[in-house]
Amino acid sequence: MATHSMPIGAIRESARASWVPMIAIALGQMIMSYNVASLPVALGGMVKSFGVPPTTVATGIVAYSMLVAGFVMLGAKLAQRFGALQVFRFAVVLFCASQILMTFSPTATLMLTAQALCGAAGAVIVPSLVALIAENYTGRRQATALGALGSAHAAAGVLAFIIGGVLGTYIGWRPAFGILIAVSAIVFLLSFRLKRDYGRPDVDIDFFGVVLAASAIVLISFGCNNLNGWGLLLATANAPFDLLGLSPAPVMIVLGVVLGQAFLMWTLRRQAAGKMPLVALAVIDSPEERCAVYALFAVVALEAALNFSVPLYIQIVQGRSPLATAVAMMPFNLTVFFMAMLIVNLYDRLTPRQIGRYGFILCTIGLVWLAFVLRNDWSEVPVLFGLVLFGIGLGSLVTLLFNVLVTDSPKQLAGDVGSLRGTTQNLAVAVGTALAGALLVGLLSTIVLSSIAANPVLPKEIQSQVDLGNITFVSNDRLHSLMEGTTATPRQVEEAVRVNTEARLRALKIGFLIMAGLALLAIIPAGRLPNYLPSEIPSDAPTGNRVRLS
Repeated sequence: MATHSMPIGAIRESARASWVPMIAIALGQMIMSYNVASLPVALGGMVKSFGVPPTTVATGIVAYSMLVAGFVMLGAKLAQRFGALQVFRFAVVLFCASQILMTFSPTATLMLTAQALCGAAGAVIVPSLVALIAENYTGRRQATALGALGSAHAAAGVLAFIIGGVLGTYIGWRPAFGILIAVSAIVFLLSFRLKRDYGRPDVDIDFFGVVLAASAIVLISFGCNNLNGWGLLLATANAPFDLLGLSPAPVMIVLGVVLGQAFLMWTLRRQAAGKMPLVALAVIDSPEERCAVYALFAVVALEAALNFSVPLYIQIVQGRSPLATAVAMMPFNLTVFFMAMLIVNLYDRLTPRQIGRYGFILCTIGLVWLAFVLRNDWSEVPVLFGLVLFGIGLGSLVTLLFNVLVTDSPKQLAGDVGSLRGTTQNLAVAVGTALAGALLVGLLSTIVLSSIAANPVLPKEIQSQVDLGNITFVSNDRLHSLMEGTTATPRQVEEAVRVNTEARLRALKIGFLIMAGLALLAIIPAGRLPNYLPSEIPSDAPTGNRVRLS
């Protein structure tokens, strides 16, 4: 009752001050999201700097996401054992060091190494953020803080495209990452405003579980990333080895799935023996929670595929600047940012199941629309309309699904929810980016080969002078220079450029249709999300249905 005697001004000041820790938490989310969102924007610059194909830059995205997904469960346990605040500070310092390497990396190999180090830091930061929110906020403020965390992710994407676009166009791609060195230092200093939590020395870390989980995720991610280069089924000449003629890529994916199942069995066995598992399966002990995980994976994978496909087309195919990429993607990024914040206001009117279904329906409509209206000019209003539709669905879903997982678990499992979220989201980014690259390059190769084979203007003697076995996305200018090194006539050069231009557009259209099909399938798990409003939860409702989004 002592609070009643506090001056009104002091109470207001206390309310304002209570949001100060959220600045550090949000910036911690933003430095990770900004880093990975900047990679597609820097696509063209890195291709020129390192002399590598676009898929190598995509490997940087996969490397980062793969390390986060593989070791985020370990990061959660480290946060529980040593305290979320302590490991958060350590990870921010590691992230800062990785950005120094990223900014000054002279080769693609060091760039990939820097992204792997970023992933190692992210594996600790991701679960720490959720634990820090649970430590600093409760009730409605916690829901608002979780929404702010989703908004921070979206805001970082917007800033990455703006800052990366401007700097990449007028200075270069490196300063866009150099900014993170300073911001990481600011996050470290602000972390001293967070409430101190104390670790629990009794927390046991399941290192065998770490090996199983990390191996499964690395194999799945690495296999997906090399499907196109090593072969979808049969091994190609680029495969490092083959298994009775089979490509190692799909074998890795299958083996990764098997190890994933082994991890779940090991975790259940460890829980039954009364030992502490790497991740508490109680956070996904209901069908609703498991469906929330499936839906989260689907929507993040779709976002990653779109974020790779659009910059690939604008910068590599059209040869336009990073700034043009930022302008083209701005409506999408802004839509995701605002929807991540505003969707919280609908939690008292629409159930999670309704929001989930509507969100995936909007994503499907947006992707189908893009497939039909897409031309060679991203500034067209119909294309922007499709991106906005997809952004509305995406922004709504990411915040909603995260809230479903967090609010349905007790505070002491916040770190486990954070690790589950980190594993799901980053595995989805790795798989979505890798499959988008493999899908688009594979479609392009198939369309180009079939078009050239039936083209009388491009005879076999001309085709033999071009490496048709290694077709990838190149600009018209680059293709011109390649063809001029052959015996092709000016007419044959123009014909090859025309065929390639049409094939690229068709590959992107078909890719969007396939993505739309996946979004449509994701309505199935969305239909199993909790179907109660906060005010309608019956007293005898199953635990999985007790959603406390308000």
